[in-house]
Amino acid sequence: MKALLALLALMLSVPSFAQSALPPAPYADRQIADPALEKKARTLMETIRCLTCQSQSIADSNASMAGDLRSQIRERILAGEQPEHIRAWLIERYGDWVSYEPTADPILWPLWAAPLLLLGLGLLILRGRIKRRRP
Repeated sequence: MKALLALLALMLSVPSFAQSALPPAPYADRQIADPALEKKARTLMETIRCLTCQSQSIADSNASMAGDLRSQIRERILAGEQPEHIRAWLIERYGDWVSYEPTADPILWPLWAAPLLLLGLGLLILRGRIKRRRP
């Protein structure tokens, strides 16, 4: 019985010995020395959604995943890649949701057209009511 309790206690304590945080990525919180390149990276980071926080850009998030993405973006900018190429890579890897900039894919056309259709319908209803009130 004691051996079983000791084994259970050992199994429950194993996660406490695990490494809980890896060291941050090299460029997670360190800026690029060239201000022009850093500005390009920062501008891109402000348009990419944090996959952990979901309501912040990776430029503003303290999540480790956001730090990894910031580092990857800075490293790719240093390697000479263009921000739009990096954005396309991120969208390919994580899906359209990762970008704050909306796309105009055909599947989203009803979403873009719905406000216009509802506005037109509202104007037609308003016009009909105004015509009925006139003698």
